[in-house]
Amino acid sequence: MHHIAQIVKAIEHIAPTKRKMEQKVIRELTTAEVLERLDEERRQLTKLKLNHAVSPLENPNKIKAYRKTLARLLTELRRRQNAEKITKTEKS
Repeated sequence: MHHIAQIVKAIEHIAPTKRKMEQKVIRELTTAEVLERLDEERRQLTKLKLNHAVSPLENPNKIKAYRKTLARLLTELRRRQNAEKITKTEKS
């Protein structure tokens, strides 16, 4: 079990948490970048959850931060989809 804890710590050092992505930064990204970032954040969240299940994280709030970033990205994506629908209906 001790060996697993060492591996988890090594992984945490390889992929340190990123600073919180603010909404204004997300709005500046292109839709492709938002989708790419969304995929990356989902992978990181999955890794964190797995690591946390094996051995408790030093800072479990990292999981919360990733979930919030995912929500921000999804919100921006949904906002863009709605804006696109509105634009299409206005043209019709």
